[in-house]
Amino acid sequence: MKTSADRTYKYYDFCMAAYVCILLCANLIGPAKVATINLPFFGTIDYGAGVLFFPISYFFGDILTEVYGYGRDRRVVWAGFGALLFAALMTTTIIALPAASWWHNQAAVETIFGSTPRIVLGSITAFWCGSFVNSYVLAKMKILTDGRWLWSRAIGSTMCGELADSALFYTIAFYGTWETKHIVAITLTQYVIKVLWEVAATPLTYWVVGFLKRTEKEDYYDRDTDFTPFSLQNS
Repeated sequence: MKTSADRTYKYYDFCMAAYVCILLCANLIGPAKVATINLPFFGTIDYGAGVLFFPISYFFGDILTEVYGYGRDRRVVWAGFGALLFAALMTTTIIALPAASWWHNQAAVETIFGSTPRIVLGSITAFWCGSFVNSYVLAKMKILTDGRWLWSRAIGSTMCGELADSALFYTIAFYGTWETKHIVAITLTQYVIKVLWEVAATPLTYWVVGFLKRTEKEDYYDRDTDFTPFSLQNS
């Protein structure tokens, strides 16, 4: 007899593919541009353009943990981690390859896709830690609330995960090269934007979670889950 951990699902693979795609785009395309916005009372605020899309990965992390459980979200996080490592290796290799004599776009490629080892390390480390914090908090809150108040764990887990992600990334990537006050200011700005994104997406979270629970006939509770991040087991 199959257990919940052995089941196959109609939409799980699509959720994993979407998660990895968003993660790669947010980390490869997002950092290429620093955007600015002028807000009443706050003035001009600069931010990394990727912050508009990176929170979508947390949106999918919430959905995966809520519907399929921590174990299956853990597999998706490791898939994303592997994809980021390969993307970092690929971009480093391509940038280092000698350019043809008639091709004059090397500087542009280096500007758009080139990252220092510290930035790559910061990005991958922050993603790994933040994603697992997000999933762990949501899974535990689901048990504590007995499955009620989805909004509280979707937003609460994102607040914890994004705090770990933002603090780790900017500290690892820029400590010692940026003034501390700038690191703190940008970290807080990015963090607030990410959390507000999750708050705004709450109605969509309810709709997608409801659809998946009905369609997949699954509503997983991580009561007996081994929460170690160093595993690929489904539970």
